[in-house]
Amino acid sequence: MELQNSSNGIRHRPIPLRVFRGLICLLVLLATAFMMLVYWGFLSAVVLRLFSIHYSRKATSFFFGAWLALWPFLFEKINMTRVVFSGESVPARERVLLKATHRTEVDWMYLCDLALRKQCQGYIKYILMGCSLMKLPVFGWGFHILEFISVERRWEVDESNIHKMLSNFKDPGDPLWVALFPEGPIDLSELKWIRSKKYAAETGLPILKMVPLPKQKGFCACLADFVGFD
Repeated sequence: MELQNSSNGIRHRPIPLRVFRGLICLLVLLATAFMMLVYWGFLSAVVLRLFSIHYSRKATSFFFGAWLALWPFLFEKINMTRVVFSGESVPARERVLLKATHRTEVDWMYLCDLALRKQCQGYIKYILMGCSLMKLPVFGWGFHILEFISVERRWEVDESNIHKMLSNFKDPGDPLWVALFPEGPIDLSELKWIRSKKYAAETGLPILKMVPLPKQKGFCACLADFVGFD
C-alpha cells in the first residue's frame, strides 16, 4: 500500500515497510561484501599484487566494481530514489578529481551513481576519515583494499598521506577517480553551519548561503598531484 501526499502528489510507502526494505538492503550489502572480500579481495589485492601492481588493480577494480554496482541498484531501484545529473559532462575512462558538497550521509552514493554510468565505479577513491570509517568491520577492510585515502583532520599528517597515496597512481594505465568533500567528511548540521558562518565573519571570508566554508588545503594538494600526473 502507498500513501498519497495530497500537498505535492508524492507517494510515500508506510514507515515500517521502508524500515524493513532498508534492513534488507543493508543485509544484502553486508553479506555480499563479506563474500567479495573473502573470495576475491585477498586473491586480487594481495596474491596478484605480488606479481603485478597494475594487474592487481585491474582485477580489484573489476571485482569490486561489480559489487559496488549493487549500491546504486539498491539505492535507485529498490529504494526508489530518482537521481538526476545535470551540468557539464564528466569524461569517461579519464582521470577525474571530483569535488562534492557533503550535506547528508548519502552524498557519496550520488558520486557512485555517476561513476557507474561512466563505467568507473571500481576506480573511484574516496577520501575518508581514517579514525572512524577505515576501522569499520568488513567495510574498513574493503576501503583499504580499494586504496581509499584516509585523513585525520590534522594537516601535518594528512598532507604527506595524501601525496603518498596519490603518488602510487602515476601510471597512466591506472584509471583514477578521486572524490573529496572540501567541507570535510561530515554531514551538515545547524551547529556546524553556525560555526562556519562565525569563522567566516571573524576571518573576513564570504559567508556562503548553501554550503559551509570548504577546507582548501586538501583540495589543493589533490589538484597539485593531478597536475603532476600530466
